[in-house]
Amino acid sequence: MHHLSRRQFLEDTLLATAAAAAAAAPKALVAQQKTPSVGPNERITAAILGCGIRGKQHANELTRLTDCDIAYVCDPDRDRTAEVAKLIEDKQRPAPKPVQDLRTVLDDASVDVVFIATPNHWHALAAIWAMQAGKDAYVEKPVSHNVAEGRRIVQTARKHNRICQGGTQNRSSGAWKEATQYIRDGKLGDVRLARCIHYGRRGSIGGPTKCEIPASVDYNLWLGPAADIPLTRSKFHYDWHWVWNTGNGELGNNNIHYMDLCRWGLNVTGLGRSVLSYGGRFGYTDAGETPNTQVCVFNFDDKAIISETRGLKSAPFHPNFAAGCVFYGTEGIIAEGSLFDLEGNLVRKFEGRSDNHFANFLQAVRTRNSSDLNAEILEGHQSTALCHIGNISYRLGRPTSPSDVREQFQQGDAHDQALETLERTLQHLEENGIGLANTHLTLGAALRLDPEGEAFLDQPKANALLARDYRAPFVVPSESDI
Repeated sequence: MHHLSRRQFLEDTLLATAAAAAAAAPKALVAQQKTPSVGPNERITAAILGCGIRGKQHANELTRLTDCDIAYVCDPDRDRTAEVAKLIEDKQRPAPKPVQDLRTVLDDASVDVVFIATPNHWHALAAIWAMQAGKDAYVEKPVSHNVAEGRRIVQTARKHNRICQGGTQNRSSGAWKEATQYIRDGKLGDVRLARCIHYGRRGSIGGPTKCEIPASVDYNLWLGPAADIPLTRSKFHYDWHWVWNTGNGELGNNNIHYMDLCRWGLNVTGLGRSVLSYGGRFGYTDAGETPNTQVCVFNFDDKAIISETRGLKSAPFHPNFAAGCVFYGTEGIIAEGSLFDLEGNLVRKFEGRSDNHFANFLQAVRTRNSSDLNAEILEGHQSTALCHIGNISYRLGRPTSPSDVREQFQQGDAHDQALETLERTLQHLEENGIGLANTHLTLGAALRLDPEGEAFLDQPKANALLARDYRAPFVVPSESDI
């Protein structure tokens, strides 16, 4: 293996400093803010759709806001709705009504807003149906399961004049607002590269085996828009993330947060000029389909985003820095909300006042002004779509030896740091006992994009993965039917 370069050594050093600075800084947690008390006629009636891990977090956040009442909790698993309903009651808030079918919520005209924390394959349809029913929507990341339905959410919000916020909460961070403005003002110099990084160990999900669906689950409602294909994972809940029919892998699950920050800081829109992904599901054989090791290179003319996602045991950049983003400028580097000079010395920490991401949404619901949103749905859609096209490249890939992957990057038009990232990834695999001499990576298709639209150039197989077939009656409407 090649030795780490000076750039990699610099990254290790400055990120260690950034992590220490972040740990020492006072925490302006978004969840600590509360909205002022308001009169009964000004209260907003809400419903939580999806009562898993994130749905519980929504309940915890919303019970802290004194201007919002939760009228419904909804999940196809009645045990989960009962659990979240009790959580809300235990916080001395009015008991919500537990239901399994979200259409019950949408039919109730008294519900003003919905907070969508369902599995990914339900995000878009739930948001679209809600806005068609005259409600505003907060939809968790990734805001869609594929590119086409993400665009449909945006179109629905525009047509029906609804307020729609994406769940990319870093947009409400005071430190990142200040850091992004610093870049936009040109103070970091010429910034052409950003990295988004998520290292988080995940073990095997078991299987393939027959998946036992809990008796408490209405499986037809849970499946909704997704294809009715046999489940082969060991655990029903959560591990849907690692199957293409319902999830988007770790790239769409967690790295979307840092992808959004990279796009925000670089000030790039659309899907860029090209994308290339590589990786694999290494270290075990199970029912999972998505990669546990994945690198994506996104080119935006003279700018690039390089995404690294790892699920195997990994020595992080620093013990306190396993995820985040880094911006490289000609005048300095920004990492983990801190500014460094080109030698890696800490210059300053970005701070600034953070907003409560949920309260920010409710405020925009009151003003009816989507520009008040910190994460308006178009931003969430474009950042999510980058994750989708990275996955499309990977899914159209072929087994390739590490040496051939290296040759591809040496001869291609990828950013000059793409090759260095490959060496970092290969070293990571070796450290996990993955023998590279007998191992192939999945080298994704090198895909060029239409700069004026959300489609690939001369790639019919890739374009076919921009959308999906839906299971009636859970069909994302066409543009003419929204």
